[in-house]
Amino acid sequence: MIVHTIQTHKIAIDERDLLALLDRYLTTFAAGSILAITSKIVAICQGRTIPISDTDKQALIEQEAELFLPPTLNPANVTLTIKHGRLIPNAGIDASNGDGHYILWPHAPQQVANAVRTYLQQRFGCPLVGVLITDSNVTPLRLGVTGVAVAHSGFLALNDYVGAPDLFGRPLRMTRANVMEALAGAAVLTMGEGSEQTPLAVITDLPFVTFQAHEPTAAELAQLHIPLTEDLFGPLLTSVPWRQGGASAGGSVD
Repeated sequence: MIVHTIQTHKIAIDERDLLALLDRYLTTFAAGSILAITSKIVAICQGRTIPISDTDKQALIEQEAELFLPPTLNPANVTLTIKHGRLIPNAGIDASNGDGHYILWPHAPQQVANAVRTYLQQRFGCPLVGVLITDSNVTPLRLGVTGVAVAHSGFLALNDYVGAPDLFGRPLRMTRANVMEALAGAAVLTMGEGSEQTPLAVITDLPFVTFQAHEPTAAELAQLHIPLTEDLFGPLLTSVPWRQGGASAGGSVD
């Protein structure tokens, strides 16, 4: 696997055309490649920004979250939320590289990923291409952030090993490799978290990725999410006093 980052100009808060940015900076693209895009520039191009000086951040977080825990319940004084079926601090709202603005998570990121995949297919004449919208998140019991996938299109997110034999012939019962999240981790690590100015990356040499000439099906997307009560960490997740946020569950994912 090779991750090639693409440096851009400083994406201004008032920019609104994501495809124009891709026209400018993505000069070539080959079949069997995946384009990673940070969720931040997707959100900026959607106008999903709010001036910090005019905003009650806590109220904004609670409005954007599906469920939230008050910040007083943890030593970091951060609001832990569930949004798009994912545990994430502050409903994904971030002020870094926002030029005095809070940047929200993108609206309907799956639709954006599908649209960019179609754009790549048409512009470069490649039926088998992938798109990955990325962000950063924390991991329980580990310091530091890693990349995660907000949406994907054009490839299978999971490699299913269930029923396949291990090295000694024992059938695997539960193993599914999350290709989407692993690619996001590599892309975000390479693109950086600070002032690198590289919000785009092209990932190539991907023999472990199964490409599809269509967007993910509803069944494939549903398979990626585990209900709280069925999750391995369900006993922890359901034992805390979640409060209802302003966003509907999964309301802006599709």
